[in-house]
Amino acid sequence: MKLIDGKILSAEIFAEIKAEIDQLNGQRPGVTFIRVGEDPASVYYVNAKEKRAAEVGIKSQLKVFPETVTQDELFAVIDALNADNSVHGILVQAPLPPHLDERATFNRVSPDKDVDGFHSANLGRLVQEDPEGFVACTPAGVVEMIKRMGIQTEGKHVVVLGRSLIVGKPAGLLFMRKDAFANSTVTVCHSRTTDLPSITRQADILIAAIGRAHFVTEDMVKPGAVVIDVGINRVDAPERKQGYKIVGDVHFDTVAPKCQAITPVPGGVGLMTVAMLMANTLKAFKQANP
Repeated sequence: MKLIDGKILSAEIFAEIKAEIDQLNGQRPGVTFIRVGEDPASVYYVNAKEKRAAEVGIKSQLKVFPETVTQDELFAVIDALNADNSVHGILVQAPLPPHLDERATFNRVSPDKDVDGFHSANLGRLVQEDPEGFVACTPAGVVEMIKRMGIQTEGKHVVVLGRSLIVGKPAGLLFMRKDAFANSTVTVCHSRTTDLPSITRQADILIAAIGRAHFVTEDMVKPGAVVIDVGINRVDAPERKQGYKIVGDVHFDTVAPKCQAITPVPGGVGLMTVAMLMANTLKAFKQANP
């Protein structure tokens, strides 16, 4: 079994991005993070993104709004950022409060600054295999992991467990592309799939993104499969100081011995998500400054 180490792979990407930015003669890509409310997970994720941006040489700013912010107020801020030439990327941290329309908010961001890859135009570009579009960071990170590990995908059966806009749907589209690290046969399944284990056992590459702790068990994985665990779940752990621990969607201890390769949680896909966000921001800068 080979461990797909997100720490090592993301460090390579961060170093490559920093080296490229260092050659920009003092110019720096700029990204703005928008956070609504004080959800602890959102605070953590945005802080981590800000820290990483600074390390690679990307200028970042954070705009925080109370949960009472209105849709019009949020749109006005996004419109101003769309018009600001010093801002190359805009990221609206999800989830948003229930009174705000997430889809409308994502679509308010200019497609050319949509470094999260959630705008309908960028999803359309992904379907059309347009290289100028931005791909959602987590599935892009999954592909980059597989590419850098030299895992063959052509003709392989990729099973995506989960159909979210953030991971499942774009992941399926990425592996269907006519590309050296795609050209796969893709099955997307979810919580309503009948006899789910019989589908997942067919996977040469299984991408677990269903959002349930330890959902994927040994009997759901065929010997020699590559397993990519996208899940980030908090479970009780009274023995730990913080009272919880982070686990994936895959029961790592029992599944790992069956695998050709597997990602850990933490230390896997999550780090690649941030790496691809930085890569998208640099790409947005280059497209705005050809």
